[in-house]
Amino acid sequence: MSERIYPWGSARRYNSSSDYFKRVFGGRVQKVSVNAGFTCPNRDGSTGTEGCTYCNNLAFSPSYCLDDKPVSRQVEEGIMFHKKRYRRADKYIAYFQSYTNTYAGAGQLRKIYSEALAVPGVIGLVAGTRPDCIDDEILDLFAELSENYYTAIEYGIESCYDRTLAAINRGHDFAASVEAINKTAAKGIRTGGHIIFGLPGETREEMLDEAGILSGLPLNNLKFHQLQIVSGTAMEEQYRKSPGEFELFGLEEYLEFMAGFIELLSPLIVIERFAGEVPPRYLAGGERWGLRNESVVARFDKKLEERDSWQGKRYGSDDTRLRDQGRQA
Repeated sequence: MSERIYPWGSARRYNSSSDYFKRVFGGRVQKVSVNAGFTCPNRDGSTGTEGCTYCNNLAFSPSYCLDDKPVSRQVEEGIMFHKKRYRRADKYIAYFQSYTNTYAGAGQLRKIYSEALAVPGVIGLVAGTRPDCIDDEILDLFAELSENYYTAIEYGIESCYDRTLAAINRGHDFAASVEAINKTAAKGIRTGGHIIFGLPGETREEMLDEAGILSGLPLNNLKFHQLQIVSGTAMEEQYRKSPGEFELFGLEEYLEFMAGFIELLSPLIVIERFAGEVPPRYLAGGERWGLRNESVVARFDKKLEERDSWQGKRYGSDDTRLRDQGRQA
């Protein structure tokens, strides 16, 4: 029996970023995290001072990623770290990850980004940011950089529901995400988003409905995380006081949920990550899965095979698919 090949040109049952990079660049591409010392308008008083209730950047920042080091040195040390761990990678993307990485003028951003792009082996950059921290001048900068480098903007969407965004003190509504995503895509810039599953007050049905909402946007990439209660956050305090408000995913139920979710998701969207991994010392509540991300991925692949699930299996109508053609190569 011949192996099934899915619409994205792979036998894997979802449109994975690793396969995407192999198709485009001919081999493994590794992201290297960078902390350029940005802050966030939800912390410095521009939007708020408390930050998002779930956020503690230390929980996902690598040890080499410290803002007291020059950007170029962080990238160089990150490449050396990953060369030991992933010997197959010889191309790297600078991932500006901590806080809001477009929260500066275009001139300052050009200087910071150029320093990272000048490191040998770096073929592009990704900037994680908020939808309320983008303007036309910054988008023009990204469009210019996209002419010679792989360049993407990753927006913290987190939820498609305004009541949830208000409850987690996000400081913007879903309409702000939609506007930023549309403006970015219209400039020809690769556009990504981040979503958290399990935020308080959202039902599993509402979370599944987000697949259709997100598929209707001009998104190239998506990254998904299950909610984890991280120490040092306002949400930790909320969880301690009212644990009954939270329905945190166990491993098996999350894999089952995600298998159903990607069936409803456009097959054209590249999935960069479908689960998060917080260092145990930062995990303040919820089930400890006890597996590294590679093992969770293997379990997910097996779950999809058992269910005969794949990305887009139950996605949209023919009209929706036609509308999406040409959104991305």
